[in-house]
Amino acid sequence: MSVTDSPAARLQALFEGHRLTPTQRRIAHSMVRRAADVPFLSSVELAELAGVSQPSVTRFAVALGFDGYPALRRHLREVAPAEPATDADSANEYQQAVEAEIENLRHLAEVLADPRPVQRAGRLLAASRPLPVLGLRAAAAQAHGFAYFAAKVHPDVRLLNEGGTMLHDRIDAAVRAGATALLCFALPRHPREVVAALDYARQAGLTAVTVADSAFAPVAKVSDLLFPAAVGTGLAFDTACAPMLLGRVLLEAMCDDLPQAQARLEEFDVKAAARGLFVD
Repeated sequence: MSVTDSPAARLQALFEGHRLTPTQRRIAHSMVRRAADVPFLSSVELAELAGVSQPSVTRFAVALGFDGYPALRRHLREVAPAEPATDADSANEYQQAVEAEIENLRHLAEVLADPRPVQRAGRLLAASRPLPVLGLRAAAAQAHGFAYFAAKVHPDVRLLNEGGTMLHDRIDAAVRAGATALLCFALPRHPREVVAALDYARQAGLTAVTVADSAFAPVAKVSDLLFPAAVGTGLAFDTACAPMLLGRVLLEAMCDDLPQAQARLEEFDVKAAARGLFVD
């Protein structure tokens, strides 16, 4: 089975084109993450998985055009026949967290099966001078990491990793300087300020490229290009290996559209050696 015909991809296609409420997006996100198991879950089990009520699962199925959840589950069993995943190993909670991240990376590989959206995003980011990179709270580290490396090849990267009343001013300044696109990292819990900033940036004429934990994240409605990369939720604090890797993939695509990228890297290496920056 190809990655584009995986259970997760088929579920994603099932949800596309439907206007879902925040609760319904949460159910959809949970289903995509557990795509192999979903055809075998009861409505109560799915509700527990998504952290919603059982009636919400029923309303979700109806919103997708089915008579109820049993009809949706029958459909899933018909289009995605598979055996439910079994947990035969007695892995401890730390191992389970690592396995969950590995599964998130597999799902990311499925999303990247068609490279064209990433290539388009790379062109948009490369062409924006300056390039604002937004990420608040939990996503601030992802934005900072991208901006750190991007600054080595892009002539003007502007990190927006602090909220407050100055955020819109900094977006305005980027637009006045010639920015045409903005890259945003948006991770749970989603700050209301990020949604507002993306909406403001688009109204100001910027194309919003967003890395989020789900295609159904609150930022989806205020993004022009959204790339989903799930976070791990098995530990006390979320883990974000997939969003970090997706950020590097976008960085690679951006470099492909920056003719001077390699020359800039080589120039940095020469200067770093002359200054003795690194011990290796």
